[in-house]
Amino acid sequence: MKRDLYEMLCQWKKDNNRLPLLIRGARQVGKTYLVNELGRREFNSLITLNFEKNPEYKEIFNSLDPRNILEKISLFTGKKIEPGKTLIFFDEVQECAPAIMSLRYFYEEMQSLHIIAAGSLLEFTLRSENFRMPVGRIQYIYLFPISFGEFIEALGEKKLRSYVADLKKLPMLPEALQEKLNEYVRKYFILGGMPAVVREYCETGDIINCQRIQRAIIDTYQDDFGKYGRRLKHRYLNKIFNAVPKMVGQKFVYTHVDNTIKSRELKEALELLEMSGVVRKIKQTSGAGLPLEAGVKDAYFKVLFLDVGLLHAVNGIYTDTVRAKDFTTLFNGAVAEQFVGQELLAYQNPYSKPSLYYWAREAKNSSAELDYLIQKESAVIPIEVKSGSTGRMKSMRMFMEKYQIRRGMKVSQAPYESDNQIVSLPLYSIEGFILNKGSNP
Repeated sequence: MKRDLYEMLCQWKKDNNRLPLLIRGARQVGKTYLVNELGRREFNSLITLNFEKNPEYKEIFNSLDPRNILEKISLFTGKKIEPGKTLIFFDEVQECAPAIMSLRYFYEEMQSLHIIAAGSLLEFTLRSENFRMPVGRIQYIYLFPISFGEFIEALGEKKLRSYVADLKKLPMLPEALQEKLNEYVRKYFILGGMPAVVREYCETGDIINCQRIQRAIIDTYQDDFGKYGRRLKHRYLNKIFNAVPKMVGQKFVYTHVDNTIKSRELKEALELLEMSGVVRKIKQTSGAGLPLEAGVKDAYFKVLFLDVGLLHAVNGIYTDTVRAKDFTTLFNGAVAEQFVGQELLAYQNPYSKPSLYYWAREAKNSSAELDYLIQKESAVIPIEVKSGSTGRMKSMRMFMEKYQIRRGMKVSQAPYESDNQIVSLPLYSIEGFILNKGSNP
């Protein structure tokens, strides 16, 4: 399966001023597969050190001298290292902090060497008290589950992906293609973007087996809880892990998870799950201007699960999605909000740590909320995930009038339409809007 990030890795390979690369992302989003494909296709040889599978490799980094390290790698693996022709891959690198720190010296002393590191629980090592981050000597890149665009391309619809990503063509999209794309959205809701699930569906078309794989992935995440920190009880992690898929789209309140457990304990569990990439906070911001982070209220936030397909697996709502006429009403709108959040993350700049924001106004008789706020070029763009036609869009218009916003976006199952101020984008067209493909609608 082709991943969009692959082309960026190819550009990194050719860059004479490249930094060693550290790929960050949750377990099983495809980090190892991506690097293996790069090594197989773009290099003469690939040398992989998996520190979880082969802990003896840690001995290589007793010294941080690059030449000493390379000599030991050759001795351990029996492979010759040729700068410019060999890709060295440190896999599950969170198990060997000195290997991360060595990247600084490879950059300073052996820049011609291509080195990529990745790890599923990398954040825990990066934030540990004794770890010294080689600032300015490593390039981070973030990988998420397969996007909707990547998904339909994997199903053989490369031309359709390209067509629908051109915003100029949205108003002229034939009804038959709209229906076809909406059915792909339904399929993506059920399968999600975990590479193992998508690969199984592409190869066999067996949705039941895909659901088994989703369940196995969920079990793997829960099995990892023992690695998150001995101080935290597993039951707190399990409570949060099982609660988040049911609370997507809602303001997160710890007492709604379990009012018999202290919020302090649940807060720590949520932070650990966020560090692992399994959940992500959507921060409430005032929306008064840029940067959006400046208006964040830390006490108020919503949560996003890693993947819409896994959300289905945890909540057991496959049948609802199969039967639904309007996807945006599923699970009180949570499924569509999850999908849109995933798409917004997938198409952000992968070299920057992504963030998501929303806006809410809480008053006794006049509460209002917008599902997402994004920065696009130098403007704030409000986004609502809605069913039906544009309608009154009261919260949207209130926000736009307050801050003199020129353009708002409603994302729905409906076809493209515009009343000049509020543009209605179909669920399948987020990629084109975010990446500025074609012209703005």
